[in-house]
Amino acid sequence: MKGLIIALIIIIVWFFHLYFLLFFREVIFLNTGTYLHILLQTFLYTGLFITAHDAMHGTVSRNRFINNSIGRISTFLFAGMSYNRLINNHHLHHKYPATSQDPDYYEKSQNFFIWWAVFFYRYATIPQILLMGLFYNLLKIFGRVPEINLWFYWIIPALLGTLQLFYFGTYMPHRKPHTEEMGIHKARTLPKNHLLAFITCYFFGYHQEHHEGPHIPWWKLWQTKGID
Repeated sequence: MKGLIIALIIIIVWFFHLYFLLFFREVIFLNTGTYLHILLQTFLYTGLFITAHDAMHGTVSRNRFINNSIGRISTFLFAGMSYNRLINNHHLHHKYPATSQDPDYYEKSQNFFIWWAVFFYRYATIPQILLMGLFYNLLKIFGRVPEINLWFYWIIPALLGTLQLFYFGTYMPHRKPHTEEMGIHKARTLPKNHLLAFITCYFFGYHQEHHEGPHIPWWKLWQTKGID
């Protein structure tokens, strides 16, 4: 039950914080609070995807229907993404990490921006873009949400969350050079600093530990750090 409760907390806090920002909070560029809210919403977006990621490994709930429902809800809220497509690609990532068969890896270039652009291209779909465009216009026209709020409190935090996930969950752990210390998973890990690891990406920077124990939920991952 603990995994399910944590997942529901992230989803609920994400929803109500976004609702508050869209309908009750102005974007004031000279106000520090604006940027703090953007950072918090970015962090919550990252949490949405980490929740979906745990669901892909079956660690949100032992009940398969509940587990997959949480995964689908989280990926949909994140950016209208397909949970089925994500789970298939993610299992390939674990089976063939940092190889040509890994859909998250890009062998032709280790440049951060090129790799991220390819990563984004591989996961973005036309139905997803159309769906997000529909919601944007519904919120703008019928919800009367100011466009500046939609951009700075909804779209930009989602993009920043994608960058955060990519940097700490793909680029840093799996980029070359691949050393012996990275093992068969070709994954490196952040130095032991639990507060930093939580703030940066919900302990997902402990990436070698994640590949060695994919059944471990994100909120327990810190316990495996430094264990031989």
